[in-house]
Amino acid sequence: MMTKGKFIVFEGTDGSGKSTQMKLLAQYLEKRGISVAMTHEPTASAFGKLTHACMRGEVETGEYAIAAMFAADRLDHIENPETGMLAMLAAGTTVLCDRYYFSSFAYNGGIVPLAWVEALNRPAMELLRPDLVLFLDLPPEEGMKRIARRGERERYETLERQQKTRAKFFEVFEKYKHEENIVIIKSEEERERTQEAVRRAADALFGF
Repeated sequence: MMTKGKFIVFEGTDGSGKSTQMKLLAQYLEKRGISVAMTHEPTASAFGKLTHACMRGEVETGEYAIAAMFAADRLDHIENPETGMLAMLAAGTTVLCDRYYFSSFAYNGGIVPLAWVEALNRPAMELLRPDLVLFLDLPPEEGMKRIARRGERERYETLERQQKTRAKFFEVFEKYKHEENIVIIKSEEERERTQEAVRRAADALFGF
């Protein structure tokens, strides 16, 4: 019988280093003989492309619509028969995902009612919960410096919004701490130190 893959989610405010740390963990797990797929939200699907366009300000819409688009993109990301995460996990692949429903709770739920965002994401939570949520914690001031070095900014990338989003992350983590496997990791300037903590959490999940 094929062993089901693990589902690991990377969360954090913008500029926290999620993408870099996810790639480093993928390399580490592959060296240990684990089949790994990396993905992200919003996705590259038609749903995700429209969401990206709204985030970049290319399409104007309100916060309720954006929250709904994230939720729709997420459900397709889970259930799509060709590219969905459930199919990959069932095939024995460990899936690493940059952002998942906690991002919706923290970003969208900090602007429109959190209970409404939770209701939107209830189907996703029932279909697929992470085996591990890694939150890379970075002071928003430092995150904004990293964003400035990158150049282009998106919808929520202001200091005030990042501060509120970080606070909302901790609020929802407290709410779901008995239901989810959440590990908070300090995002260090030296990425190797951050990766050591990421690997310790992954090792505990896999029983290495």
